[in-house]
Amino acid sequence: MVSMKDISIACKVSVATVSKALNGHKDIGEDTRELIRKTAKEMGYFPNSSARALKTNKSFNIGVLFIDEARSGLTHDYFGNVLESFKVTVEQQGYDITFISGSKQRKDKMSYLEHCRYRGFDGVIIACIDYDNPEVTELIQSDLPVVTIDHIFNGRTGIMSDNIKGMQDLFTYVYECGHRKIAYIHGERNNYVTTIRLTALYRTAEEYGVEIPDEYIKASAFRDIFTTAEMTSQLLELPDPPTCILFPDDFACLGGINAIKSKGLKIPRDISIAGYDGIKTTKYLEPQLTTISQDTDKIGRYAGLKLIELIEKPKTALAEYINVPGELDKGATVSVIHPIDALR
Repeated sequence: MVSMKDISIACKVSVATVSKALNGHKDIGEDTRELIRKTAKEMGYFPNSSARALKTNKSFNIGVLFIDEARSGLTHDYFGNVLESFKVTVEQQGYDITFISGSKQRKDKMSYLEHCRYRGFDGVIIACIDYDNPEVTELIQSDLPVVTIDHIFNGRTGIMSDNIKGMQDLFTYVYECGHRKIAYIHGERNNYVTTIRLTALYRTAEEYGVEIPDEYIKASAFRDIFTTAEMTSQLLELPDPPTCILFPDDFACLGGINAIKSKGLKIPRDISIAGYDGIKTTKYLEPQLTTISQDTDKIGRYAGLKLIELIEKPKTALAEYINVPGELDKGATVSVIHPIDALR
């Protein structure tokens, strides 16, 4: 393994000069700095992470706690894209990431917090997990810098997609297309995002004077194709079915589409639909899905920058709540109808 002493001999300078050059000090000449850096690269020198940790009191490693109920991992389109943006952001700042596993996944039965302590993480990002889990509560209440995605805790930084505006925009578009019989299949009960979207749905409907019958609201789960298909069938079989169905997310919407097709109905001629997320898969549907495209790149980038700020500026960084707006993608799955027809 190449050492600073080896580089100093090759460049005919002191070890102290090599250290200054490799650590960005400005009290040496530019020519000398470039010579040392070039030589170090040619010789295959890499700084020792353990030594750097001792010197800086940081591991430059960030923990990622991401376990969704469906165990879909990084195939989860929305969170997979968010975490990719997060990864790129923190790596640009010199940090690595490591996924955290808890007592149910580990042979040594370490909790999430114990795993973080064991790995010496500088901070943690938490996304798509059961926030009522005692292990998660323990981690949130610790002194580790933490940023959450799509969930808010008092005293912690949270990065949220603007679900209120997203649902308002989606409902308004459907309303302006003439629909008044609007149904909603939502995600998991007692889920933070579900609660926000349901509230926004009812508020927007109230603003437009639209009454949403209880039978038009169905419970499924995010990314649950099968339950969503069943709920879609139930809505279509009502004596007075809706003219438009809003789905919990684009992936679950695929189940709804299958249920609609199984009944011989055409989208949007016979029934209009809209999703939520803006995942790439639905961009290739025919007709293209009407949806809210969430800005996963910005959500991940903000999460990375805010977590690093909490790590590197613990005395001045403030916990804050950041709302990231999405964008309505009108697609072609919501038909334009006359309001009188919608009420028949």
